[in-house]
Amino acid sequence: MAVRIRLRRIGKNPTKRPHFRVSVFDERRARDGRTIEELGYYNPVNGSIKINRERLAYWVKNGAEVSSTIKSLMKKSEAPRT
Repeated sequence: MAVRIRLRRIGKNPTKRPHFRVSVFDERRARDGRTIEELGYYNPVNGSIKINRERLAYWVKNGAEVSSTIKSLMKKSEAPRT
């Protein structure tokens, strides 16, 4: 089973106020399909990001692929805010 860590779009009205969950998926599932585990969230409206790095490291160690969007969010969350 190929596992991938990517975003799942949620929210009451996702076209106007997007909100995402960082989730672990079987690669063959749809973007908003059933998840294996949720690792955090991302809200682009106010820029809040929260990711459980311990669980992310666990999944990467066990062979999960991380999407390019999640990689960029990790860099953004590590950057010092001024």
